[in-house]
Amino acid sequence: MAQKLVKSKSPRKAQYDNSKNIEKAVALVDASMKRTDLPNFSAGDTVKVHVKIKEGEKERIQLFEGLVIARRNAAGGKSFIVRKISHGVGVERIFMETSPVVSKVELVSRGLVRRSKLYYIRELEGRAAKIQRDVQTNESAKASASAKSKAN
Repeated sequence: MAQKLVKSKSPRKAQYDNSKNIEKAVALVDASMKRTDLPNFSAGDTVKVHVKIKEGEKERIQLFEGLVIARRNAAGGKSFIVRKISHGVGVERIFMETSPVVSKVELVSRGLVRRSKLYYIRELEGRAAKIQRDVQTNESAKASASAKSKAN
């Protein structure tokens, strides 16, 4: 039994139209999963992540406080990595922003860093692993408030 080779028009245009429909569907799903209750934070910031833990039939919230060493901003797959030192051992957790396990994220303090990924922190320890903090004094707060009021 020989198979016949059928010549037909190129299906590329049809595939292109399907990909547009798929892109629209993905955009709709991403928009529905987007969370607006999370604060605006970036790498170098210290955050408290409220994580829902289920033990048997009970559910409780546990805090995970640490330094954000990376953020990934891929549409519906947004995630961030938080690192803390627990009993002398570095612990890192990856949290998905869209996950229902993350109930709340609190921003503790902002850090002044010049990188978007702080993986080099893993090799450092002690004072070397400290991130310079963005501290605002009362005088600078008053000056920025007066500058904002003059601009308006």
